[in-house]
Amino acid sequence: EPARPPETAEPGAGAPELPRPAQLPAAVNDFTGRRQIIARLCTLLSTQGGADGVPVAAISGIGGVGKTTLAVHVAHALHDLFPDGQLYADLRGYGEEPVAPDSVLAAFLRALGLPADIIPDGLAERSALFRSLLTDRRMLVLLDNARDAAQVSHLLPGSTGCAAIVTSRGKLADLAAARLVDLDVMEPDEALTLFGTVAGAERVAAERAAAMDVVAACGFLPLAVRIVAARLAARASWTVASLVPRLADERRRLDEMRVGNLAVEATFALGYGQLSPAQARAFRLLSLPGGPDISAGAASALLALNPTDTEDILESLVDASLLEAPAPGRYRFHDLLKLFARRTGERAEADAGRGVGSATGSAGGEGPPALRRLLDFYLASARSAHRLAYEGSTVADQLAVTGPGHAFGSADEAVAWLSVEAEALFASIAQASGAEEAGALLPGADLLLAMEPLLESGSHAREFDQRAKEVLAAARRLGGTSSELRCRYVLGRVLFGANRLAEAESEFRASLDLAAGGDRIVTGEAMNALAVVAGRQRRHVEALAWFDSARRVFREVGARGGEALTLSYSARDHLFLGQQEEAIAAAEQGLAVFIELGFSAGTARARYHLGMILSRVGRLNEAVHHHAECLAFFRASRQRVWEQRVCSRLAETFITAGRFSDATRHAEQALTVSREIGHPYGEALSLWVLGRALAGLGNTSRSHDCLERAHDIFVRLGAPEAADLRALLDRDHVGN
Repeated sequence: EPARPPETAEPGAGAPELPRPAQLPAAVNDFTGRRQIIARLCTLLSTQGGADGVPVAAISGIGGVGKTTLAVHVAHALHDLFPDGQLYADLRGYGEEPVAPDSVLAAFLRALGLPADIIPDGLAERSALFRSLLTDRRMLVLLDNARDAAQVSHLLPGSTGCAAIVTSRGKLADLAAARLVDLDVMEPDEALTLFGTVAGAERVAAERAAAMDVVAACGFLPLAVRIVAARLAARASWTVASLVPRLADERRRLDEMRVGNLAVEATFALGYGQLSPAQARAFRLLSLPGGPDISAGAASALLALNPTDTEDILESLVDASLLEAPAPGRYRFHDLLKLFARRTGERAEADAGRGVGSATGSAGGEGPPALRRLLDFYLASARSAHRLAYEGSTVADQLAVTGPGHAFGSADEAVAWLSVEAEALFASIAQASGAEEAGALLPGADLLLAMEPLLESGSHAREFDQRAKEVLAAARRLGGTSSELRCRYVLGRVLFGANRLAEAESEFRASLDLAAGGDRIVTGEAMNALAVVAGRQRRHVEALAWFDSARRVFREVGARGGEALTLSYSARDHLFLGQQEEAIAAAEQGLAVFIELGFSAGTARARYHLGMILSRVGRLNEAVHHHAECLAFFRASRQRVWEQRVCSRLAETFITAGRFSDATRHAEQALTVSREIGHPYGEALSLWVLGRALAGLGNTSRSHDCLERAHDIFVRLGAPEAADLRALLDRDHVGN
C-alpha cells in the first residue's frame, strides 16, 4: 500500500485556501490483474520528491492495452497520499485536434479557484502560475492520452509534494525526469479472468479451453478481450466455443472485435493516423511477411531503404508503440496490429487503383515487389550460409541471386543465422509457393535447397517436409521442372534423416531424372545421396559406383570439395567390402583435399570418416584424435546430427580399447542428443553402443534393456541393423 502523508503536511504559510479538485474518472469496477506494475507505480509515485524532483510515471503501450484504466486505478489507490486533490485532463493526443497545453492549464487554474478574468494569456505564464499554486501542496495530476513530451512538459507540477501520471501510445523518452513504464498485454490467466468477469465466470469456467483460445485470438489485449466478452454476455444463446471459429478467420477477426462505440480497429486507426507517409508505408509493408518477426537487415531489403534509414523508421514505430523490439535488431507486431496493418495496406492499394490519395500515402502495389526483395535477401544470405556449412558443394555456387544478403565469417555463424531465421525463411517459402508462374516459384525452391545445412541440426524436419511438398505441388501445377527437382532432392534428405531409405532413394532418383534435362545444380549431390542410401542398405558395390559417378560430375564442374566428399564417404563402403587399404586411402585423400582447400566444415566430415575407419582397423589413438577434433567443430556449429554420430563413434572406439566408463559417457551423450533432436535412428545406434559399454562394466540388466530398446526402434524403422542386433541378443540369451 502507498505510504500515507505525514501529519505535518499542510499548505504553506499564508497560502490561499484553494479548492480540492477531484477530477479523476470513475475507476473500473472490474479491474483485473496488473499487480506487479501497480505495485511499481505506487512505489514510484509515493516517493515525495526530494533530490529526484517530482515523481512522474509515463505509461506507454499499444492502443487498447489498458493504459488509461491502469492509470485511473492507480490514481484512486493513491487518493489518501494526495489530500489536496487530483487533476485530470484527456489530452486527445491521437485525435484530429489534440488539446493545446494552454487550454489544459486554463482549465486546471479554474479548477484551483482562479477566476477566468485573471488567468494570464501566455503558455509560459499559465504554467508558472500553475506551479506556484501547487507549491507546498500535495496533488496528483493525471494527463491522459498525450501525443508527445511537448504537449505535457508545461503541465507538470513543480512542488515535490506532487506527482504526475502521463499515458501515451508513444514512449515519452524525451520527457525530462519521467520514469518510463511500458505496459504490455495481459498474462494469459489475467486475460481469462477479465473475460470471465465480463462474460460471466460460470459460463467461462464451463468452457475454459475454448475461453483460452478466445483470449489468445484476442492477443491478450484487454480492449479486445473486453469487447469479445461483452458481445458474448449480450448473447445468451452463444457458447464460448462458438466464438472460436469466428475469431479464427484472420480476415474477419477485427470485425468481430467491435461492440457499441468500442472497436479495436478504430483504436489502432488513431495511432496510424499520426504517422508520416514514410512511417505508414513501412507499417503496412512490415506486416506482409509471414514470419513471427523480422531482422533489421531483412526489413532493409523489404522496405528498399539503406540500413540507417531502416533502423530510424523501425525505431520510430517502436516509439509509437506500433511495433515491438523483442531483441536488439529484431522487430515484430502484436498479432492484431499485424492484421490491422495488412488490412490498411489492402485498402491503400485499392485506393491507389481508384486514384484516391490519402494523408499517409498509398501502397501503390508495393506488396509483391517488397516480398520478392525480402525473398531475394533471404536467398542470398542462405546461399552464403550454405557455402560455408557445405564447403565444396556445387549447390551454393549455382543458385542464382539478384541482390546482396547477409555475410558470414564462419560456418558457426552461418548455421546460427539459419537457426535464428528459420521461421521467417520457411514463411517466405510458403508465400512463394503461391506464385502464379514458374519463374516466381524458383527462388522459393532455391531457398529451400540453400537451407539444407539446417537439416544437420536435427530440427525443422517437419517444416522442410511441409514446405517442400507445398512448393512441389505448385511446381507440378506450373510446370516448374527446376523447382520440382530441388524439392524432390530436399524431400529425399528429409526422408533419409528419418531412415525411410526406400522413399528417400525414390526422391533422389526422381531429382536426378529431372536434372538430366541439363540442370546440373543437384546432379552430383543426388548421385552422392544415392550412394549413401545404397551403403546404408548394404549395397556397397552399387554405392561405390554411385560415388564414382558423382565424383566425375564434381570433377567436370571443377568442384574439388565435392570430389573430396565422395572420397571420404566411399571409405565406409570399401571397409565393409573388406578393402581396408582402399578405405584408409580414400579417407586420408579426402581429408587432405579439404585441408588443402581450407574448408573447415568439409575437414570435420572427413575427420569423422577417417576416424571411423581407423577405429575399425585398430588404430585407436588416431581415431580418437580425429573424432575429438571434429566433435568440437560440430558442437560449435550446432550440427547436432553429426555431434550424435561422433559421440557414438567415440564410444565404439573406447569399447574396443576396453575403456568402458569413457564409452558409457560418450554413448549417453549420443543418446541425449538423439532424443533432443528427435532422431530415432541415431537413438537406436546410441542405445546399441550404450548397451555394449554397459556390458563391459558388468551392468548386464541395463545393457540388455538398452539393446532391446535399440532393436525395437530398428524394427520400427525397417533398418537392417535389426537382424544383426536380434542375432546378438539371441546368442547372448543362449549363452546365459
